[in-house]
Amino acid sequence: MGSIFLIRHGQASFGADDYDVLSPTGIAQSEALGDYLARLGLRLDRCVAGTLRRQQDTGRLVLARMQAAGTAVAALETDPAFNEFDADAVIRALLPGLLPDEPEALQVLRNAREHRGEFQRLFALLVQRWHSGAHPVDGLQSWSDFVEQVHAGLQRLLQQATQGEHIALFTSGGTIAALLHLITGITPSQAFTLNWQIINTSLSQLKFRGCEVALASFNSQAHVQLLKAPELITYR
Repeated sequence: MGSIFLIRHGQASFGADDYDVLSPTGIAQSEALGDYLARLGLRLDRCVAGTLRRQQDTGRLVLARMQAAGTAVAALETDPAFNEFDADAVIRALLPGLLPDEPEALQVLRNAREHRGEFQRLFALLVQRWHSGAHPVDGLQSWSDFVEQVHAGLQRLLQQATQGEHIALFTSGGTIAALLHLITGITPSQAFTLNWQIINTSLSQLKFRGCEVALASFNSQAHVQLLKAPELITYR
């Protein structure tokens, strides 16, 4: 059987002008994962990332550390099917409908760095409205369209894969949630409940034979746990 290793990107710059940049912690997380995979002697026959900077930079850092340790790795390819959904667009589109019930939401979202816990609660409510399909907005990618985007990317990987191939996929939490939904049949709500537990640079594994895919492991944190550095365990 072959394997697809799902790797969430390192911590991005939450609350900054440009979120799509790895923070110093995100860089350290990515390097720690690369060192860990090199120690495991993991063979990566193919490496794929979405187009987002945080996904690409995580992939480059991980692979560079593996190469520095003497591990041969494949060149990093790009497939936009594995991009994250547009969280900013979801917030902008669905926030007006939430304000009657959450009048402080706008202030919280504008000052997210100072209100991380409350931001997460409100963001989860907005994402729930999005994936439920009950609040469609013109011009906003729907959950079903996002799932189809991810599904198309997964099918490309499987169709191009050879028997026993090991593939690294550098992606994002929402994309992993969509894959969990597709592969295990859990509901979108259940998939996002798991998504909120995925740490930055965590490692999940899918096993495949032909077009048959199964979840083998989820959200491994061994690379940061072994360092005994709890500051490297982040969720946003």
